[in-house]
Amino acid sequence: MTAGGRMTDRTDASFKKPITVALTGASGAQYGLRLIDVLVAAGHEVWVMISKAAHMVIATETDIELPAQPQRLAEALSERSGAQPGQIRCFGREDWMAPVASGSGAPSAMVVCPCSTGTLSAVATGASNNLIERAADVAIKERRTLVLVPRESPFSPIHLEHMLALSRLGVVILPAAPGFYHSPQGIDDLIDFIVARILNQLGIEHSLVPRWGEAGDKDD
Repeated sequence: MTAGGRMTDRTDASFKKPITVALTGASGAQYGLRLIDVLVAAGHEVWVMISKAAHMVIATETDIELPAQPQRLAEALSERSGAQPGQIRCFGREDWMAPVASGSGAPSAMVVCPCSTGTLSAVATGASNNLIERAADVAIKERRTLVLVPRESPFSPIHLEHMLALSRLGVVILPAAPGFYHSPQGIDDLIDFIVARILNQLGIEHSLVPRWGEAGDKDD
């Protein structure tokens, strides 16, 4: 197995089940990057796709420089998150031989975080114009867990209709709208609030944010 986009072996048995994380061109790249870090720390293999627009957003919103070439991107993300060799695999936008492009190779869960409204539209209509859209289409047709994290304000009727259509298909629509009942002390706490909600949907235990009613929560 290589660190980049080509599958040469089955999933490494030393890692927990692979989870696909895609970042698209909406604001909120920090959510997706933090999600990758947390999944790596939890021992999961992480398959990553970053759109061209997402690379621009990452460069605008953070001081992180990520290469576009899949092999180099996997190396950069691995170094950043402390991943083990082969734990992070990256795929290019037209790598149609990637496992995520087929129901026989796709993992049990995929998260698009952040999810642009353009990607939302493409997924809702089955456009599959690039690997991210195709991977989401596969997740839907194979009845796998698919979580979309849109970050837009306000939502138009078009956006809302697409969300409703996808929700009726079993897709989880999880807007990047952090709460404040956990008394966040900074931006990192707000980011963790959303990442924690994503992990809940994936059935992954975490201690990022206390659950409602646990120690640390305030009365309503």
